[in-house]
Amino acid sequence: MTTPATAFWVERPGVGVLRSEDVRDPEPGELLVRTVCTGISRGSESLVFRGEVPSGEHERMRAPFQEGDFPGPVKYGYLNVGVVESGNPGRRGHAVFTLFPHQSAFVVPESAVTLIPEGVPARRAVLAGAVETAVNVLWDAAPLVGDTITVVGAGMIGCAVARLARGIPGSDVVLVDVDRSKAAVCERLGVAYAHPEDAPLDRDLVVDASASEEGLRFALAAAVTEGEVIVASWFGDRPVSLPLGGDFHSRRLTIRSSQVGMVSPRRRGSRSTRDRLALALWLLRDPAFDALLTDSSSWRELPEVMAAVADGSSPGLCHTIDWKDAE
Repeated sequence: MTTPATAFWVERPGVGVLRSEDVRDPEPGELLVRTVCTGISRGSESLVFRGEVPSGEHERMRAPFQEGDFPGPVKYGYLNVGVVESGNPGRRGHAVFTLFPHQSAFVVPESAVTLIPEGVPARRAVLAGAVETAVNVLWDAAPLVGDTITVVGAGMIGCAVARLARGIPGSDVVLVDVDRSKAAVCERLGVAYAHPEDAPLDRDLVVDASASEEGLRFALAAAVTEGEVIVASWFGDRPVSLPLGGDFHSRRLTIRSSQVGMVSPRRRGSRSTRDRLALALWLLRDPAFDALLTDSSSWRELPEVMAAVADGSSPGLCHTIDWKDAE
């Protein structure tokens, strides 16, 4: 037997479609999951939708359960919250997070799902990918007690990094963004907001999550002498020009990348990607993360929603997709 399902595909750059699919019954060791909601990762999914994944990064950019290839047709995504419908009787009815694309039902190995802790609502749980990335960024950055920390870019990743960093004793966290309306989100997250014109300088640690050349340039300017800038932004195939003359060398600045594809070297010997994801879901018990959930739409609207997110006409943070009434 099969289960009918609906899935979102990027047919070609700039064009998304909904396709009907038949999902087979689970075999031993597998689970059939019925999707409750999915989340759009504005950065990577916009790049995929616009066809801007560099050819040299096609393999590294593959999502765990991606079908098709870049630039398309491709089924891409990795923020999926659902309920186990069949398979292991001990898992039936459990809410789970899976790195699966936008699809109403699917079968995966039981090892591919992570149980969502009690106290974490389904919609908030789609933020697990952003919080997992923030955990990895902070493992890479290794901030110290009492550090002054600036996060550049109040998107999903930047906001998640700032919220976690504020819990470090004695830390002074500032979230910098050119959009002054982000001050309201910062207030809900319990961190200070600053426009680049007013932001403090000489910061012990700066994390760039702006995905913009201007943001990364500001991050360099904001770092203290012998400070470090952790680059969590990914620019796809866009070139970036940085001011590496002037006082860059005399200030002995360090630029280091952070990427969620592998566990930070600081924790790789003791933590797996599964451990890291479970930690992210545990951290999502914090209701402040609801500030990142800004929009919601039906699965029927997904092609139009993805196009609007990708071209910037639909601003916000995490746009979730409701699948509860899908086949």
